[in-house]
Amino acid sequence: MITVLQGRCAMFGLMLGLAGVEYGCDATPNDVAASKAPAAAPSTPGRVSLSAEESARIGLVVQPASRSDFRTHREFPGIVRPNQHNMAEITTLVRGRVVEVYGDLGQEVKANAPLAILYSSELGLAQSAHLKAQAKLHVAEQAYNRAKFLLQEQVIGEAEAQRRHAELLSSQAEAHEAEDRLKLLGMNDEEFRRLATTRRIRSVVPIVAPFAGRIIGRKLTRGEVVETTENLFVIADLSQVWVQANIPEKDIPFVHSIHATGGTQADVRINAYPGEIFKGTITYVGDVLDPSTRTMQLRLELSNGDGRLKPEMFATVRLFSEPQPDRLSVPEVALQRDQGKTFVFVQRTATEYELREVQVGESNGTNISIVTGLTEGESVVTEGAFVLKSELFKKQV
Repeated sequence: MITVLQGRCAMFGLMLGLAGVEYGCDATPNDVAASKAPAAAPSTPGRVSLSAEESARIGLVVQPASRSDFRTHREFPGIVRPNQHNMAEITTLVRGRVVEVYGDLGQEVKANAPLAILYSSELGLAQSAHLKAQAKLHVAEQAYNRAKFLLQEQVIGEAEAQRRHAELLSSQAEAHEAEDRLKLLGMNDEEFRRLATTRRIRSVVPIVAPFAGRIIGRKLTRGEVVETTENLFVIADLSQVWVQANIPEKDIPFVHSIHATGGTQADVRINAYPGEIFKGTITYVGDVLDPSTRTMQLRLELSNGDGRLKPEMFATVRLFSEPQPDRLSVPEVALQRDQGKTFVFVQRTATEYELREVQVGESNGTNISIVTGLTEGESVVTEGAFVLKSELFKKQV
């Protein structure tokens, strides 16, 4: 019988507790009937009371909602690339065998510094053809000059003089062809002067750096035969690098509005250097989308005098919008969410905090704009709001 009464007592106590009435389950039915003490007045719904000591213990922080210029941002993944304007893929203009290799990966080189030496029989044959064409042209010029003199003296006829002139024109064409062939194989004016002076064939092809930079690619070894289609070296000046980011189609209007208003500066975060921000300048906004990813390319240029930024590093590009004036905002940490609703805690008195539902706008990662639910100057709990939420829900239960 006692067990039954205790079970009913527990059930009755739960019902009274849900109704907001305090009831002790250790009391007997006679004690309940005899008790005439009035019930405690219920507290205001949606409010939590904490003493100053409790607020200090849980680290409660209050900050007034304020209006200011509000800026949002977007973040896009990117990759560090060499500056294509300061990079060269060095090939050979003639097929040949590698005799010496001077350049190595990571080496700093100056302009016109030797990187490798090739031996090319093709270049030797082309020089030989050039010398032969020059000799044939010399003979043809002398023959034509002699024919003009003999024609004036009426020793030969007009037909013979025209034949000598045709031979001269043919020799000139062959000489020009041989000279252009050597130019295509990479011979410069100095080499032409040397060949004309010494008349000695030189089958050695020097591979030199076109400008000062660092060797970031090397694809040859001594003794191998290289073709004209192969890249032998890659040289890049890494004092400035690019960061290429991919912009989703839905964010293209945001990027274009930033770039059109002259906001060419952007924050770049490199995964290898967390917490550090690099400043980049937007130098290119893509005109065509990638059909497979539906993204647009964005390119930024960064200074890299210390060489910390390496090609192929992962990066994140953050672009800020134009300031939106007179926007009410609060720190994003002040927001609490439950059952699809967003709310904050507003301080009513020194010890009382009110639950307030709000409608929010855009966020910039730190602050969030408030559309409705708050007015300027109201004190909002920014630290410890989750504890107030727990106390309120515990009280409701």
